[in-house]
Amino acid sequence: MSDLSSMVGSGLADYFEKVCAKLHQWVEPLSEEQFWTNPFPYGNDVGHLVLHLTGNLNYYIGARIAGTGYVRDRDREFTEAARPAKEAVLRTFDRAIDMVAETLRKQSGEDWSKEYSAERSTSKNRFEIVLDCAAHADHHVGQIINLSRELSRELSGRATFR
Repeated sequence: MSDLSSMVGSGLADYFEKVCAKLHQWVEPLSEEQFWTNPFPYGNDVGHLVLHLTGNLNYYIGARIAGTGYVRDRDREFTEAARPAKEAVLRTFDRAIDMVAETLRKQSGEDWSKEYSAERSTSKNRFEIVLDCAAHADHHVGQIINLSRELSRELSGRATFR
């Protein structure tokens, strides 16, 4: 069983690292202004989505599994008016990914099945919440890809939505 739990932990950690790399691929070309600009009349800008992903991982995996003590302010993830530098936001996101990967690689077979509870979560064990977080991260990276594509179209004068 330890081989299986090691494979699961390592595989999931690798997945989060791939999500991180994909996010960076689509965010790096954006200017500071684009990072905090939503080209659509709905949804969120890239900056707030990265803040949200960081808060999500720091809370659901960091605070609730790794015991980091992180205290989440979910509403602020979407309303932060200070707009920190893109580089600082990405650095904080990268630290969250590093923490997640380290935590997942340490899980034993018993750890994966431990009872789990957290605000706004229906996951019953650690394995379920990690899968939820992976799907959540992938979903928001998809939104970031869409935003990045639209922002680059606008920059080149080929906007398609409005």
